[in-house]
Amino acid sequence: MKAVSPPSDALIRSLQRSFIGGLSYAALLSFCVNILLLTVPLFMLQVQDRVIVSRSYDTLTMLLVIAVGALAVYGVIEFIRSLTFQTMASIFARRLNLPALQAAVTNSLEQGSGQATQAIRDLNDIRYFIASSAIATPLEAAWSPIFLAVLFAFHPVYGLVGIVSLVILIVLGVIADVLTRRVLKEANEEGAASINEVGASLRHAETIEAMGMLPALATRWRAQQLAMIEHLDLGTRRGKFIAALTRSSRMTMQLAIYATGAVLIIQNEVSHGTLIAASILLGRLLAPFDSMITDWRQWILAAQAWKRVRDLLQSRASQRQTVPTPRTQGELVIDRAVFAPQGAEQTVIKSISFNLSPGEVLGVVGPSGAGKSTLARLLVGVLKPNVGGIYLDGHNVYLWERSSFGEMVGYLPQSVSLLNGTIAENIARMRQPDPVAILEAARLAGVHELIGRLPLGYDTNVADSDFKLSGGQRQRIGLARALYGSPRLIVLDEPNANLDAEGEQSLIRAINAARATGAIVVLIAHRPSVMQVVDKILVLREGRISQFGPRSAIAGMITPGGLVEVEPANEPTIVPPAPRPGPIREVTR
Repeated sequence: MKAVSPPSDALIRSLQRSFIGGLSYAALLSFCVNILLLTVPLFMLQVQDRVIVSRSYDTLTMLLVIAVGALAVYGVIEFIRSLTFQTMASIFARRLNLPALQAAVTNSLEQGSGQATQAIRDLNDIRYFIASSAIATPLEAAWSPIFLAVLFAFHPVYGLVGIVSLVILIVLGVIADVLTRRVLKEANEEGAASINEVGASLRHAETIEAMGMLPALATRWRAQQLAMIEHLDLGTRRGKFIAALTRSSRMTMQLAIYATGAVLIIQNEVSHGTLIAASILLGRLLAPFDSMITDWRQWILAAQAWKRVRDLLQSRASQRQTVPTPRTQGELVIDRAVFAPQGAEQTVIKSISFNLSPGEVLGVVGPSGAGKSTLARLLVGVLKPNVGGIYLDGHNVYLWERSSFGEMVGYLPQSVSLLNGTIAENIARMRQPDPVAILEAARLAGVHELIGRLPLGYDTNVADSDFKLSGGQRQRIGLARALYGSPRLIVLDEPNANLDAEGEQSLIRAINAARATGAIVVLIAHRPSVMQVVDKILVLREGRISQFGPRSAIAGMITPGGLVEVEPANEPTIVPPAPRPGPIREVTR
């Protein structure tokens, strides 16, 4: 099956082509809009120079009909242009929402950064910007020479005043960019970092409150906020100063055009009608440049948001198949897997190889920091081996299309997270609930009666503030979620950490039931009580296999710290199996 590359460069190029096409169409509409905006000054010119002089009501009526018709067409084209920007924003959101979210989640898993919420905020900011009037300002400015040409047609001096006014506004715009770009960028980055840190900290609100960490954290957050506010205030002050200077300059330029017109009229070089028409044309000429100075911050923020989204997509390391794979049942093969976190010098998993057949239960033990949880994440395709591979019935678990892979796999991590939704939705993995499968999974996990005692049973929302699930309840519901749909590979990381004796017996029964269906179960645990159910034991030490073999043949005893190796007198030490023949399969980025 072919693995597709992540939607980075190809998607970005496609979006850029669509964006350029939309802008080109909007630019054409802007040309029509600017031509039609000549209606008002030309109408006033004709009224002053023709109607008033000739006192002709017929001429006035004809000019009025033509002007009203032109302005009606202007309104229609302006509406079409606004719909064009709205469509561009909608296309942008629809095509980027899912890839950006997937990239953010993958980036968070692989690099430990919390970019998912920031990516959603950035996408919304860009969508609002495209749909706003700010994006149309450069298109308006691009057709400003139309008004400048008409000014020159009235008289070269009018055109000269227009050029000088235009140069002044452009210079003010460049100054505004120089003064505000860096400080606003720093303010935006500091604000995003502060929001991410606050969001990450609030997930541990209980620990913060219990250990009195709030004052220290509040001091950190306040320092970040003050730094952001300082840069934001500085950029805003500079921007407001330039905006005020721009408005003052525009009014001065209006006086200049009036004074110029008065001089030209006194010298009999232009008609009286050109004075009002030239004033309106100068206003239309300068309006887009004035707006760009005012809206410059929106452009800066949108550009920074797009850069973050683009960098996120281009740095996405995940490569997943897009074609679903049918349910299958076969061996789990770990072929010389090596894993080191990105940027870390130390390897966590060091050339591990073993295989499990359907219906086998493997117990993984070892001291803290041995790499047990990392191995669990590798087995369920959350992490990608740097070298080697992990295969379920010959399919790479990392490259496997995630939806169909989810039907094959059940996973219970150390830290059980239930999503906002009902108990039934959580057990059904937020898919369309199958009541029969939900009840079966809950009964296997021994949590059916517990759920029945909740306020609304299976319809109880886990985000309900009226009650709080205990750690054991959450773990048993998480176990039911892992068992939902009869998965073929079940990975349980410390599933009995918060369970009492009754809960452990339910766990053992669930593992035996899964084994009976032919599922492969990988059980990571320190407490020896659940190890009675395993067929094989794998001992991890410093990322390597220390021992691997049948439970009855593994030397030593299980302790809270792992496995103490003591060789029995009449049994040989079980050594790790030799690597399977064949070349190392390496998953490249």
